Amino acid sequence: MAEVYDINVSELRSYCGRLKTGDKVLLTGFIYTARDAAHKRFDALLDDGKALPFELKDAVIYYAGPTPAAPGKAIGSCGPTTSGRMDKFAPRLLDCGLGGMIGKGERNRAVKDAVVRNNAVYFCAIGGAGALAASCIKSCEVIAFEDLGCESVKRLYIEKFPVTVALDAGGGDIFEDGRKAYCEI
Repeated sequence: MAEVYDINVSELRSYCGRLKTGDKVLLTGFIYTARDAAHKRFDALLDDGKALPFELKDAVIYYAGPTPAAPGKAIGSCGPTTSGRMDKFAPRLLDCGLGGMIGKGERNRAVKDAVVRNNAVYFCAIGGAGALAASCIKSCEVIAFEDLGCESVKRLYIEKFPVTVALDAGGGDIFEDGRKAYCEI
């Protein structure tokens, strides 16, 4: 039976051992947006022995490229992008201390192994609901790679942002589990 958790991002790592696939989580705290282009730059910075534009230890990256904010809003539409495009970069970031990722879709074996190895978590957010996701985002600040436009790295403050555990630190995979359950019907 899936659990429901209300978790502050700063305390996420302490929950990783108990979170199971299918659990619902309402996240509150600071997270960072980054998509393909930003991940390529992260990789280059790490190759050069340079620091990333934010502290990676226990951070959460949301695979999203938000649209510009309407007047009076913190952000425009901010739905998740396909996570598999970051699979080539995710294991390295997890090994460097990343605590969690938010996106949509399945991940490859290397990412699954890195989630387990690092006591981390991968969450899925609802695809196609960018306006709903934006209602949980209270602030947005570009912190790196402004030249990338919507793909720049942003620091978001979120409140009760709804996500589902898709890969857990025990090796659970909601996609594999879902297929197995479907085939047993």
